[in-house]
Amino acid sequence: MKISRWSMPLRYSALTASVIGLVLTVPLVFWSPGFALLALVFLGLVVLGVWDMVQRQRTVSRNYPILAHFRYFLESIGPEIRQYFIQSDTEERPFSREQRTIVYQRAKNILDKRPFGSQLEMSSEGFEWMDHSIKPVEIQDPDFRITIGSRCAKPYSASVFNISAMSFGSLSANAIRSLNEGAKIGGFYHDTGEGSISRYHREPGGDLVWEIGSGYFGCRHEDGTFSEEKFVENATLDQVKMIEIKLSQGAKPGHGGILPGAKVTPEIAEARGVPVGEDVVSPAQHSAFSTPVELLEFVDRLRELSGGKPVGFKLAIGHPWEWFAIVKAMLETGRHPDFIVVDGGEGGTGAAPLEFINRLGMPLIEALLLVHNSLVGTNLREHIAIGAAGKITSAFNIARILALGADWCNAARGYMFALGCIQALNCHTGRCPSGVATQDPVRGGKLDVADKSVRVANFHRNTVQALANLLGAAGLNHPRELGPEHIVRRVSKTTVHSYMDLYPFLEPGELLNGHEPEHGVFRKYWSCARADSFDPPEFILKLRETKLR
Repeated sequence: MKISRWSMPLRYSALTASVIGLVLTVPLVFWSPGFALLALVFLGLVVLGVWDMVQRQRTVSRNYPILAHFRYFLESIGPEIRQYFIQSDTEERPFSREQRTIVYQRAKNILDKRPFGSQLEMSSEGFEWMDHSIKPVEIQDPDFRITIGSRCAKPYSASVFNISAMSFGSLSANAIRSLNEGAKIGGFYHDTGEGSISRYHREPGGDLVWEIGSGYFGCRHEDGTFSEEKFVENATLDQVKMIEIKLSQGAKPGHGGILPGAKVTPEIAEARGVPVGEDVVSPAQHSAFSTPVELLEFVDRLRELSGGKPVGFKLAIGHPWEWFAIVKAMLETGRHPDFIVVDGGEGGTGAAPLEFINRLGMPLIEALLLVHNSLVGTNLREHIAIGAAGKITSAFNIARILALGADWCNAARGYMFALGCIQALNCHTGRCPSGVATQDPVRGGKLDVADKSVRVANFHRNTVQALANLLGAAGLNHPRELGPEHIVRRVSKTTVHSYMDLYPFLEPGELLNGHEPEHGVFRKYWSCARADSFDPPEFILKLRETKLR
């Protein structure tokens, strides 16, 4: 059938209907003013349709005037539709409904039991569980503590489960207040994030770990370099229990950032020590040190300036030779941090480029194993405490990480859920519906500090109690007794392995005995790592030269 050149394509049907509706309703307005509103609606649709056809930015809108906006709307609420109506309770995107629900229930201090058995597919590859004992024990005191900085003048007794780094600026004022008040109630620590110590950290008075990033916020000169004088002012506060140098983070390792001047409010400027309304650059690397030895000298200097408080660093593992270079610097200089926090590549509370979120940085298990094994193999493990962070929301998450060598765990998103976060995935827009990750004073102001701080404390207490229950069922009395033999993973339909058999573990001093390590990454990179440089090994540089020829 031949189609007339003047026939109206179906894709213009919405605009055509709007024009017809406008033509028909305008005369009716003179008959009854009640039709005025309907005429205005059709007029608005006609104007929108005409604009769609003349604008040049969106081809879909030009081809489908008016109709395209229905697509854009449905696309905009796609994540919510999938989260609320399509995803199963156990599908992790990035946290499953089951994971979030257990946090909500423990935060609200309500029943967290489940009926009718597990919803998980226990025969699927990757399923993990914890072995129990035929001789379980009852743990009387579940307040598990870890001493950090035993050789410091002011060692710190930390909980086994704490709040990971989240800055004021990323989180709202009331969210920071609630987290710190919850930490005070529950007796655990609150990491400030690299945004430094704000007035909202100070008001409740809970224990703080002050994180210092490459921007040196709270301890910087006007040119962005490190200021010892300003460092001492914050580091000697009684509320500050430890100092953490951020080398990199799991959400966006190796990435700096710019805080636009429009977001630098007087309160953020006060906390970070920067001018109000000016862009603030957080470099990708530190200016206070450039080699492994200089890093350790910086650690020692901060410990001295703080009056003997534990000082350590946080990092996401990338190039293994760079981490080995730090370990070799410890061996050669006799200097070492009091603690190391390993941040897994699956971490991230705010916003980061997609490639950084998905494809950059070593996941927590592999990163933790590398750090733990390196310190064991050099007989440094007994001197350095290890914390770990990366998608931890439950007691089993904690147990499996402690079994691989960590002394304690931190969580960020878990505590955000305790504050009421609904995983709307709007953290980077400022439109957080729960008032957690926003600087909008109206949205953030609706978050009730008195209520949420108790929920934060409840989540901590009930999760640690659940950990105690797991340990007791396994016949253990303290998290330090957990080992890789206690956690099991299914690697196929018919094969299971404990972590002890699944992962390699070095013997104490194995890297010091002069023999070539058996494990691949150590065999390849350990011998060529240098304490005085983060540069790649010579054989890698030669490979690069070959490619460039």
